[in-house]
Amino acid sequence: MKTVSIAEAQDRFDELAQQVEKGETVTVTRDGRPVFDIVPREGVAQKKGGIDWEAGQAYLRSIGIKDPFPYIADDFDDPLPEDFLLRPLP
Repeated sequence: MKTVSIAEAQDRFDELAQQVEKGETVTVTRDGRPVFDIVPREGVAQKKGGIDWEAGQAYLRSIGIKDPFPYIADDFDDPLPEDFLLRPLP
């Protein structure tokens, strides 16, 4: 745990924030007495963004959706036939 004065914390706030992001706790003092702590939020230091697909599927199952993507055809992203593209709109 790191201890800094309020004046030092104001001058080096960005650096202290980076240390807190890495999981360190910083105690800020006034006249040598602790005033407050800057602490990492639970789960923030360890978790690195991205989509948690398993959690999403678990949620969908919990609300009654068995499979959110039941079927996607193999040719889903193939180009459309030329005759379809040249046909006028209705």
